[in-house]
Amino acid sequence: MKVPLLDLPAQYATIRTEIRAAIDRVCDSQRFILGPEVAALEEELATFCSVGFALGVSSGTDALLMVLMALGIGPGDEVITTPYSFFATAGVVARLGARPVFVDIDTATFNLDTAAISTRVTARTKAILPVHLFGGCVDLDPVLDIAKERGIAVIEDAAHHGGKGKYTYQLIGGNFRLDTLQAAVLRAKLPYLPGWTAARRRNAERYRRLFSEAGLLDRVILPTDSPGHIYHQFVIRVPERDRLQIFLREREVETEIYYPLPLHMQECFGELGYRDGDFPQAESAARTVLALPIYAELTEPQQRYVVSQIDEFYAD
Repeated sequence: MKVPLLDLPAQYATIRTEIRAAIDRVCDSQRFILGPEVAALEEELATFCSVGFALGVSSGTDALLMVLMALGIGPGDEVITTPYSFFATAGVVARLGARPVFVDIDTATFNLDTAAISTRVTARTKAILPVHLFGGCVDLDPVLDIAKERGIAVIEDAAHHGGKGKYTYQLIGGNFRLDTLQAAVLRAKLPYLPGWTAARRRNAERYRRLFSEAGLLDRVILPTDSPGHIYHQFVIRVPERDRLQIFLREREVETEIYYPLPLHMQECFGELGYRDGDFPQAESAARTVLALPIYAELTEPQQRYVVSQIDEFYAD
């Protein structure tokens, strides 16, 4: 049986009519940048998230960069964040000439160890940048308490640079515009988001049952569950991670290793002076995590196959 890590064609098949209609609307309008589709998406996202406003931009990287620029963060400033994340988390900080200051992760959630943040705050700290990893949210209460006490920002929202009127500019900014085609497709997908989240949570619960039935809980560490976890990824921890991934790949089960080299060990951040062993939890995660398929359209037979192959790996 073939089990992909993510099956977007399966998702598309369930909403093909809505997606094609959205694309046709954009093509008929010939508005491919900004316009009513982007404005409508922003309003719908704000309502969905129960916030005052939302701003669509060209990428997640640009969203982070834009917020940092809005806060005036630059050379000499420090931003506290995690060493276990996608490159952009620290890359945008360095791109503005500021210094990423890393704090180790919580071993159970893979998120920032909030108890360690206060030890890293200095007079140069301008922001804390927590990452909600794999679908589980950081406990923000202690983060916000520290930020309020020290008068520093927590990057949890977005701001906008630019001008009033064409070719008239008040601020130095960037071109972070969301294209209209993406906005239209996202509008078509947005109503399905709660259902997809519920399906991933059901799949996560099924994985827990299947791993338990297979007697694998003493071999495989499953992700920590929480009421708000959306299971963007289902990440297990196994000491034999690399061998297990090869074994599953040979049996057509796709997996992913996220962040095999933590940010503090990347060559581009060598000037920060971090060493192997500085953040042991992040380094341990980098050596042991493996993401299994968890997408909403994943079937029970596919999940049973995944777990059975892992069981076979340990039976050898």
